[in-house]
Amino acid sequence: MPVLTRLKNIVIRMFFDDHAPPHIHADDNEKSGLFELENFEMFKGNLDTKDQKEVKNWATKFKDKIKEMWFTQKITKLE
Repeated sequence: MPVLTRLKNIVIRMFFDDHAPPHIHADDNEKSGLFELENFEMFKGNLDTKDQKEVKNWATKFKDKIKEMWFTQKITKLE
């Protein structure tokens, strides 16, 4: 699964052949979450609230690029 970025202990990835809705995966060593691309709210997982906020802040910054990658299936790292 291609890595989009690493935020301290969180790795953010995207699968192309994954299920709807369009989303990103965020994982630390013990917990994970799925964040939908429309508003970057976690819809599945157990990532801590603090980490959810960090993922949402990062993803919001790159919202257009993340959506483009989902639909074109061309991954670039986003720092």
